[in-house]
Amino acid sequence: MKTIIEGSRAAAEAVRLARVDVVAAYPITPQTHIVEDIAEMCANGEIEAEYIKVESEHSAMSACVGASAAGVRTYTATSSQGLALMHEILYVASGMRLPIVMTNANRAVSAPISIWNDQQDSMGQRDTGWLHLFAETCQEVLDLTIAAYKIAENHDILLPVMVCMDGFTLTHTVEPVDVPGEEEVDSFLPGYKPLYKLDSKNPMSFGPIAFPDSYMEFRKMQWDAMNKSRDVIKQVSREFKEKFGRSAGNGLIEEYNMENAKYALVALGSVAGTIKDVIDGTDVGLVRIVSYRPFPTEELRNALKDVSAVGVIEKDVSLGLGGAVWIELKALIDNPCYCFVAGLGGRDIRLRDIQKIIDDLKSGNVEDVNWVNLNV
Repeated sequence: MKTIIEGSRAAAEAVRLARVDVVAAYPITPQTHIVEDIAEMCANGEIEAEYIKVESEHSAMSACVGASAAGVRTYTATSSQGLALMHEILYVASGMRLPIVMTNANRAVSAPISIWNDQQDSMGQRDTGWLHLFAETCQEVLDLTIAAYKIAENHDILLPVMVCMDGFTLTHTVEPVDVPGEEEVDSFLPGYKPLYKLDSKNPMSFGPIAFPDSYMEFRKMQWDAMNKSRDVIKQVSREFKEKFGRSAGNGLIEEYNMENAKYALVALGSVAGTIKDVIDGTDVGLVRIVSYRPFPTEELRNALKDVSAVGVIEKDVSLGLGGAVWIELKALIDNPCYCFVAGLGGRDIRLRDIQKIIDDLKSGNVEDVNWVNLNV
């Protein structure tokens, strides 16, 4: 059913359709609307879930870990400092191989305090062992959240998934969203059947101490599962398209206007829509990264192999080196590759900013790392 809703509601609708059993949540701007909507759905009986009101984001993720280990489908949402407060438990969720799904409403981290969008918060968690999927639109927020459960719960994966949506730009933006029916989603996403769970009749331990003779092997299993998830993400995206007529995030990457492109921009999230408006009918293409973890190494190499230069538009920065995506992409490709740091703290990335990035990229008069639209 096509309806007009904001991005936060799209995330909540996905949680309802996924028939989540336990939600543990703490409000933080701009994520709050998501858990407010879910709380209302639970109160109205639209979701048959245990809703746990906790005292912090650390507790929210800890509650999800316990619930997931007990064998039920779990969900939470957070943003910025809340995600940072979860940091310790993100490693626990991944290391215990728990298929938790979380929405992160991307927001700048302090100090100074900012409630507006950039992607620094989730980039800071890129090594925690979570899959990271980035939505461009409110529709993709819904689609990727449903798909995330099927990816995470695959018995070859069993890793948690973070669905990232740009704060305010998507969370508070109203767009047309096709909300599928419950029976449709049930046939795509069956009920969760855990491979392992806490059970008094079949006792086992989750997350015990690992001595030096076994710890590396646990990490290698996570490594293998993360690598396998590339194929699972692509497969789930194909299955989603067969069921619903659209691809959940286009798999690992989306290529736009790349057929005859001489130059390429690389980006994540909602800024891709602005880029598409600028590059239509030009010799510049866009490669939008949907899956930041696992990183789409071969897909990026293939997509970018024939372009003269690549510009990575980043809403984050690894201070002292450059944007996180640029750092990783530069190690993969031989093309000239430049970083454009933009939109930090919610600063608008305008059509003319994209055009100037393109002009600078084509001129070759560009630094390795470039700061876009500074007020200096």
